[in-house]
Amino acid sequence: MARPREFDEDRAMDAAMRAFWRSGYEATSTQDLCAATGLGRSSIYNTFHSKHALFERALTRYMTARTDAAVTALERSAPIHDKLRELLWETVDPPADDPVGCLVVNSLVELAPRDEVIGAALTRDQTRRHEALRAALAAARSDRELPKTANPEALAHFVMATISGMRVMARGGADRNTLAAVAETALTAI
Repeated sequence: MARPREFDEDRAMDAAMRAFWRSGYEATSTQDLCAATGLGRSSIYNTFHSKHALFERALTRYMTARTDAAVTALERSAPIHDKLRELLWETVDPPADDPVGCLVVNSLVELAPRDEVIGAALTRDQTRRHEALRAALAAARSDRELPKTANPEALAHFVMATISGMRVMARGGADRNTLAAVAETALTAI
């Protein structure tokens, strides 16, 4: 008879997600995952089956939470510059307990080119974010918050590239003032 689980799987998943976020997939060892989650090797493998399966679940959890929040921010009733400021400032002033950077951006660079499963999940997430941005920008153009010559498709790509670039800069050690200047410049450009 199998022993019942004696741990909070959601808490373990969050701890594993943060370990991958801090160090990346390849650099996070099973021992690192044991230390982060407080679980033994057998508990990790019995519950999550493999490091890759655990990473896939952790990444999906991260993308769902972050993208749901971004879509909600973009769908609320507010001027487009307020919505964009909120998205940009999540990178300028992230929660203090978050690792630096972004698990999605890190994974796009590290894994997407060579891992079809992870690459496909990242593409779906990026498509969802892009569509939410494009729709919000198109609505702002229709409401005359943006000039009628504004291209919502191109602006959505610009905002996504700016946020991704800021997250890479943060991971590379850029300070808050530098990130805020980039965010302000992006808002001015839109």
